[in-house]
Amino acid sequence: MTKPPIADPAIAPIDALLTAHGLRRTSAARLVLGWLLAHPDTSYTHAQLQVALAGDADVSVKADTPALDRVTLYRLIDRLTQVGLLLCRVDSSRVRRYQAMPTSVHAIPHFECQTCHRDSPLAGALKANADDLERAAQTALEALRALGYQGLSMDVAVRGLCVECASDAAA
Repeated sequence: MTKPPIADPAIAPIDALLTAHGLRRTSAARLVLGWLLAHPDTSYTHAQLQVALAGDADVSVKADTPALDRVTLYRLIDRLTQVGLLLCRVDSSRVRRYQAMPTSVHAIPHFECQTCHRDSPLAGALKANADDLERAAQTALEALRALGYQGLSMDVAVRGLCVECASDAAA
């Protein structure tokens, strides 16, 4: 008698998310969503995500999948974004960046450095004002839903130079 395979407890929540959003639970979907969920405060371009996934041997071994080709990754990112599991931002250089969509968030304030393109969440920096922003975002989204718009999310971006790039520029 053979023993049933032991389920990886880290995969179960990812499978549940994929199933709840009507997606197939493929090893590629587990790999991409798992990586982005493990790095929630970082946004990646398509190319950065492909390099990160290819460079993390532990993730590839756990997911039991070969490296994703460029087109498969594009399609997977697109599907994950369409169902609301990923947030897609377009920066000032018109580059798309993706990150895991936090649950129950209507507006995600973030700071994007114009030089190094690091993306930093601002919720902690805004502290008390983050609640005001969340209420304003909710009001705007409700007004748009009343007009018939669907599948809404909101992105609040502040752009400029981060502390490190500003001090490098001053030096």
